Amino acid sequence: MITVSNVSLRFADKKLFEDVNIKFTPGNCYGLIGANGAGKSTFIKILSGELEPQTGDVHMKPNDRLAVLKQNHFEYEEEEVLKVVIMGHERLYKIMLEKDAIYMKEDFSDEDGIKAAELEGEFAELNGWEAESEAAILLKGLGITEELHTKKMAELTGSEKVKVLLAQALFGKPDVLLLDEPTNHLDIKAIQWLEEFLINFENTVIVVSHDRHFLNKVCTHIADLDFGKIQIYVGNYDFWYESSQLAQKMASDQNKKKEEKIKELQAFIARFSANASKSKQATSRKKLLDKISLDDIKPSSRRYPYVHFTPDREIGNDVLMVEGLTKTIDGVKLLDNVSFTMNREDKIALIGDNEIAKTTLFKILMGEIEPDSGTYKWGVTTSQSYFPKDNSKFFEGCDLTLVDWLRQFSPQDDSESFLRGFLGRMLFSGEEALKKASVLSGGEKVRCMLSKMMLSGSNVLLLDEPTNHLDLESITSVNNGLINFKGAMIFTSHDHQFIQTIANRIIELTEDKVIDKQMTYDEYLENYKLKN
Repeated sequence: MITVSNVSLRFADKKLFEDVNIKFTPGNCYGLIGANGAGKSTFIKILSGELEPQTGDVHMKPNDRLAVLKQNHFEYEEEEVLKVVIMGHERLYKIMLEKDAIYMKEDFSDEDGIKAAELEGEFAELNGWEAESEAAILLKGLGITEELHTKKMAELTGSEKVKVLLAQALFGKPDVLLLDEPTNHLDIKAIQWLEEFLINFENTVIVVSHDRHFLNKVCTHIADLDFGKIQIYVGNYDFWYESSQLAQKMASDQNKKKEEKIKELQAFIARFSANASKSKQATSRKKLLDKISLDDIKPSSRRYPYVHFTPDREIGNDVLMVEGLTKTIDGVKLLDNVSFTMNREDKIALIGDNEIAKTTLFKILMGEIEPDSGTYKWGVTTSQSYFPKDNSKFFEGCDLTLVDWLRQFSPQDDSESFLRGFLGRMLFSGEEALKKASVLSGGEKVRCMLSKMMLSGSNVLLLDEPTNHLDLESITSVNNGLINFKGAMIFTSHDHQFIQTIANRIIELTEDKVIDKQMTYDEYLENYKLKN
């Protein structure tokens, strides 16, 4: 258990937390959510003791051990992989070093013998004899093969280092586990393994993540950071989101009797629980959900951008024909004889381990680069709008205000009032709309690029990682906007829920072939991806 009492923190004139009082209890997994810049990572640093609050304190039981996912991937370059994992349990690792130092002595005294016996006792108590095998099991589960266990960290790739640091945090069953964006740079198999690990973990977990599918799988509670306060709600992310929308609807519906609202809430909980899996996590969560009353659900003060794509014309039957596209860049073959036909109702998720290959296909289809061989042909009724992964050319050195920036892409109505209204719906209201385009954050640039696409009226959308840099609110809005889009699209994303809820066709670019299946992402994972 970890208890937070009267914690406050300010940075300059910005109040991040004020009098936060909260208890995180064992057996629960808390998803810490909040808008970008609200202070989620800062709060994790306060819990871990890396940062001191200005008032209040964080308390744990004297013998409880806290583990945190380290963010510095270069901290252990000269250390052996297996050792780095065991270092997650500081006391155990220290005992191992002390023991080794004593046994290495040439002049081994009686005092050394007594000290060694004490250390051996504590070593056994801390399950030291199982340490190496436990560390190896964690590494293997995350996809770090045995031959890498004795290598130096410096010899590993970036994504392998991330997995080792994650294994380090999970090692030795800590009493409190703090994970800030643990799914970043993980492949789908490692994410699924981590989900299972956390579902079966019996102590306290606090996790920050932009991955809604992950939060839905592992969380028993949501800790919502808003306006400097943290409020805990029972249920996973989808339950928090949908119940806050329901609470908003109920708040605006003053005429409804309380009994009717209670019935509506009960029906909502029953519907939500029916969709839950049969896992231990889902079962315990259902018991908690059944106890929820009207007072427990609250409207969220979060603002969601309005994302809605309306095609100017209906799309015909001929959308896109791709024949034998091949492309080599800097001696690396990225695309090898790629062929497919896109249909009018296709929402294609383009997946595969090679990010550059997917981006290269988008660039060819948008006419930005030429293929080495092969052809593609857009249908005559199509109009395309493209969301590139790298949008820097639209913003770097651009002195235009956001109103003038957007005006370039709004030929049908370039009036100040229309553009300001449009920007307001995308959360650039008042003075925000007069910001210079060159000073925007990553998330703000993405919202501008989406605005540009919405104004285009295109009936085919090409999106290369549209959820990068976005907070959960914006991801949810883009997700819903694309589900409702009445045209064709091809997109890439690392967001499981995003792909699962939008795509009706999966095209995977592998090193030696193209796998093309008309099915959902979950069906594809079950039948193809995880068997490869």
